[in-house]
Amino acid sequence: MPTLPNNSIPVTQPFLPPLEEFIPYLEHIWENRWLTNNGPFHQQLEEALCVYLGVQHISLFTNGTIALVTALQALRITGEVITTPYSFVATSHSLLWNNLKPVFVDIDPQNFNLDPARIEAAITPHTTAIMPVHCYANPCDVETIQRIADNYGLRIIYDAAHAFSINYKDQSLLRHGDLSVLSFHATKVFNTFEGGAIISQDAKTKQRIDYLKNFGFADEVTITAPGINGKMSEFQAAFGLLQLKYVNEAIALRKKIDDQYRIHLGKVPGITVPIQSNYATRNYSYFPILVEENYPLTRDELYEKLRQNNILARRYFYPLISEMPMYRGLASSKSDNLPIAHQMANKVLCLPIYAELSKAEQALICEIIRSVI
Repeated sequence: MPTLPNNSIPVTQPFLPPLEEFIPYLEHIWENRWLTNNGPFHQQLEEALCVYLGVQHISLFTNGTIALVTALQALRITGEVITTPYSFVATSHSLLWNNLKPVFVDIDPQNFNLDPARIEAAITPHTTAIMPVHCYANPCDVETIQRIADNYGLRIIYDAAHAFSINYKDQSLLRHGDLSVLSFHATKVFNTFEGGAIISQDAKTKQRIDYLKNFGFADEVTITAPGINGKMSEFQAAFGLLQLKYVNEAIALRKKIDDQYRIHLGKVPGITVPIQSNYATRNYSYFPILVEENYPLTRDELYEKLRQNNILARRYFYPLISEMPMYRGLASSKSDNLPIAHQMANKVLCLPIYAELSKAEQALICEIIRSVI
């Protein structure tokens, strides 16, 4: 079996552009002493991302979680929000921070997203919105979800934390719903150290979002709402502008790794490599596999075996959000309401994937998985 030095292989690693190319941006910040509050780099990054992502209106944030919290405030969501238990906790935490009740609905085993066939049954007179997640950058069934929302007068906020640069049926996936929320965290395909954004569909909504992320200020003496400090700094925006020059290269490198995993693991008995959408582009942000019952090891045993070899695969997403103490008391959290989500959470293992993962490191990962057959 191939051997590597005792350095751990993380599940992901940020792509960093050449340091010397970032220095001029820092020098510019030092010269004009504009560190935050809609500075020139902030404005440039909003314009550049609108072009790159194929959207009209974007509001930058200090992180994706504050963006989720603000998106709910911007649409004045109340009562109950239908969402997924199969996500990172920020999705449902943003609801609790807004004093909203999450209502969990089961997922589709093919794409790990909210199952539209189960949404209608979860709607009550208190339901005001749906918050789906484009899990692993797999597009939700946006057409069906929109029809349901239109029929019941509901708003849609997509947690698009994974879905940077994804096109669906030849247009940006981020154009769907009332709002889409991105994360630019260090673990994402495109990062600004920390960061996030809200994509809105009209200028009026963007204006409200921009007020809310700056304490509610409309001008020097007018505060329109109880806003928050969610602004992206000039350092983050400058880094984002530089990252944007390299993001296509980083995605292309990830694709090569994704291709190799599919070649070497696609026919391993007991390992399921999820299918890809025929209607969407991909950003290769995650590489999940499902460890089935006919594999010689359980998912957790394979997880531990990889860790023993300094390979830090992750069980994204386990445990389910609905299993966590602050959510398990909800009626919608009962396990018999979420059978597919529980199955996926107990099978899934996300393997390392990032631009600088070496061929030798990937070969080791694949060999360990195959060696127990």
